[in-house]
Amino acid sequence: MNFLRGVMGGQSAGPQHTEAETIQKLCDRVASSTLLDDRRNAVRALKSLSKKYRLEVGIQAMEHLIHVLQTDRSDSEIIGYALDTLYNIISNDEEEEVDDVEEENSTRQSEDLGSQFTEIFIKQQENVTLLLSLLEEFDFHVRWPGVKLLTSLLKQLGPQVQQIILVSPMGVSRLMDLLADSREVIRNDGVLLLQALTRSNGAIQKIVAFENAFERLLDIISEEGNSDGGIVVEDCLILLQNLLKNNNSNQNFFKEGSYIQRMKPWFEVGDENSGWSAQKVTNLHLMLQLVRVLVSPTNPPGATSSCQKAMFQCGLLQQLCTILMATGVPADILTETINTVSEVIRGYQVNQDYFASVNAPSNPPRPAIVVLLMSMVNERQPFVLRCAVLYCFQCFLYKNQKGQGEIVSTLLPSTIDATGNSVSAGQLLCGGLFSTDSLSNWCAAVALAHALQENATQKEQLLRVQLATSIGNPPVSLLQQCTNILSQGDKIDRRGSKIQTRVGLLMLLCTWLSNCPIAVTHFLHNSANVPFLTGQIAENLGEEEQLVQGLCALLLGISIYFNDNSLESYKKEKLKQLIEKRIGKENFIEKLGFISKHELYSRASQKPQPNFPSPEYMIFDHEFTKLVKELEGVITKAIYKSSEEDKKEEEVKKTLEQHDNIVTHYKNMIREQDLQLEELKQQVSTLKCQNEQLQTAVTQQVSQIQQHKDQYNLLKIQLGKDNQHQGSYSEGAQMNGVQPEEIGRLREEIEELKNNQELLQSKLTEKDSVIENLKSSQTSGTNEQSSAIVSARDSEQVAELKQELATLKSQLNSQSVEITKLQTEKQELLQKTEVFAKSVEVQGETETVIATKTTDVEGRLSALLQETKELKNEIKALSEERTAIKEQLDSSNSTIAILQTEKDKLELEITDSKKEQDDLLVLLADQDQKILSLKNKLKDLGHPVEEEDELESGDQEDEDDESEDPGKDLDHI
Repeated sequence: MNFLRGVMGGQSAGPQHTEAETIQKLCDRVASSTLLDDRRNAVRALKSLSKKYRLEVGIQAMEHLIHVLQTDRSDSEIIGYALDTLYNIISNDEEEEVDDVEEENSTRQSEDLGSQFTEIFIKQQENVTLLLSLLEEFDFHVRWPGVKLLTSLLKQLGPQVQQIILVSPMGVSRLMDLLADSREVIRNDGVLLLQALTRSNGAIQKIVAFENAFERLLDIISEEGNSDGGIVVEDCLILLQNLLKNNNSNQNFFKEGSYIQRMKPWFEVGDENSGWSAQKVTNLHLMLQLVRVLVSPTNPPGATSSCQKAMFQCGLLQQLCTILMATGVPADILTETINTVSEVIRGYQVNQDYFASVNAPSNPPRPAIVVLLMSMVNERQPFVLRCAVLYCFQCFLYKNQKGQGEIVSTLLPSTIDATGNSVSAGQLLCGGLFSTDSLSNWCAAVALAHALQENATQKEQLLRVQLATSIGNPPVSLLQQCTNILSQGDKIDRRGSKIQTRVGLLMLLCTWLSNCPIAVTHFLHNSANVPFLTGQIAENLGEEEQLVQGLCALLLGISIYFNDNSLESYKKEKLKQLIEKRIGKENFIEKLGFISKHELYSRASQKPQPNFPSPEYMIFDHEFTKLVKELEGVITKAIYKSSEEDKKEEEVKKTLEQHDNIVTHYKNMIREQDLQLEELKQQVSTLKCQNEQLQTAVTQQVSQIQQHKDQYNLLKIQLGKDNQHQGSYSEGAQMNGVQPEEIGRLREEIEELKNNQELLQSKLTEKDSVIENLKSSQTSGTNEQSSAIVSARDSEQVAELKQELATLKSQLNSQSVEITKLQTEKQELLQKTEVFAKSVEVQGETETVIATKTTDVEGRLSALLQETKELKNEIKALSEERTAIKEQLDSSNSTIAILQTEKDKLELEITDSKKEQDDLLVLLADQDQKILSLKNKLKDLGHPVEEEDELESGDQEDEDDESEDPGKDLDHI
């Protein structure tokens, strides 16, 4: 603090000796008094002196006041006095009036003191941490002065204090609680605190945004009355701008949180002309700027387009257009609204189409674009409003070929309204292009150039435009009229800049002729144009005319570079020879460089918006600077190229065109082959489905055959047993009424059917492999030859597959016939069995034998039924057990997921606690180091230093003595 003492000593108007002594005594009382009331009274007295004797109080009392904040946390009153005193010391708010002569010096000295005391306060970072912890107190006398003090610290040394708060645990979260305070004064000052905290610090901005700041701020704005609110709404809007400007993360969070939809009520201003207060104008201005932050051209394209989409869907764009066409809106709000609508529609087709459909509330209704263009070409309108309208028109046409076509079509003969009842956009542009106001000329030329930007079709269409210059004379093309005005130069009397009209026309012609050989041919067809350009470039003119010379050189260079050599007298080589003879190549390139070296060129290239302080600075257009940057190098190369190089280049171009044609041809072939491959894939998938269906049918038939075999074997066994009991009837030539030769034949047929079934199964397997090979061969074809081979091979294999599938179907049909035959023979066997049983009864079989057979059969049937029932029960039990196991598995998986989540939370808590322990250990180590250094200093000064136990006992005795005589320490005051 020696430098502060030096400052105090150098002041001629410092505090008197008695006041300095009083401050010293008060500081001693704060430091040594044991009674809380005495310390409180001393701090209150320091507070009353801190405004008038700021330097002395700051030097002597700051350390004691910080100690009070550390030790007297339980008493809110003394804490509030200490915070107020520190605020008076650090803050630069001067309430006392000063003379005009001394005002500047006093302000500078006050700022120096504030920054110096702030530096002293934050030198120990724990002081800021202590202040943050005090803000958790709900007591008004603690929280409010704490908020003001922290705000003052941020104003003095913002980046340093921001860094301390950023590394403090829960530092930003504590400050966010201020927005939820029910006391408006604390909430409002909390907004101001967060303004200073979030300024130019992206990390803090993200933390504040994710602490639900958007929700709270929008709620406050809504509660205060939106645009009709007071200064609180303004402060909230400034804080929102701090959080969103140049912060892509927060902008994305704002959009995804559906907060754009909550901005729509801001712009419901109503139609009544009740007057606009200054605060409402300020609020609405900030609200429009906030919309522009979200759709700024400097944002990432994807983020901007998503915000533009949301603004259209929620009706925000429609609301802005309503303000745009309303009456009684202040001029600055109308200008900012036009700029806002411009960026909301820029490059987004849906919004551009909607804007094209907006009509002004007039009789008859006119398109909004026409009304705005009328303001742009009207020289009585304010300059900033005309710039805003030009920007709106440029944004409407940006990457909007549909809009460009609509604007150019209003100039074509077939679409001009013959009645003359309504004026079109094209007519307004032509009127501005040829008016006597140079600013209107420039704006109309730039607007028309944007209608041709990157659109070769419209450049060719504009060549058809014919203008009637005077009665009785034939019409003149728009291109010819532009060159005529350009050649007249300063001969025509115009209001405004001398070169503005010519610069505007040259920019229009350069944009029109670039990448359009037909327009170049039309331009060169007028024999006066080339001599005029060469004459302008060759002259030695002043600095004001150098820009016009550079633009003429650019236009001539475009005429060379995009020349298709269709005019014999103005081929590329002849134009280059003309430049070399009349101007000189080096001189031509030097004049061409005048454009990019102009002081206003770099300014225009920075932002798309035409933002100029006055009309004289309105020279370059942003999109035109891009064109210059693109063409300057290629024109320079084209000028220095020889005729042989040009021929080679032409040959290369032809070769490239041929190559492009070949590539296009192959692309078409590949596209056709892709279609064929898709058809083949569909056929293969269809055949595969048919194959699967056939396999299913074969499987069913195999199961039926197996069932028939089982029934046959069962019947054979039953008949064999019957033959054993009835040997007298079975020794004949028949067995169960069937010849043995017939049974053998049936067995052979069954075996043959089994062999056929296996053969069919193997064939189906082979067909599956063929289909898989076919699919792999289809995907592997990449060039023309391989695609043709694969397609031919695929068609052959598909034909083979169809033939083989037909064979399979016929075989399956024959197999079905055989199965039917077997079923018929089975029925015959059953019938023969019944006949055999009847013959046994006829031949004298006893009732006992018949009853025995019946009993045996019924027993077997009951046993089979019982076994079937048991099997069904067992299957049912297994399915229930499987369901229970599945449910247990699902519950186990959910339990595992819950335990994993809890484990992650615990790991995070452990990490946080470890960090806090490390911070505490660091703080304790610092404290021990300080105590040790103080002990060493005491030893060096010769004071005896006791051990910790003795010190504690000594402190206890001192406290006892002080409690016996509490007023003894106050006698010296």
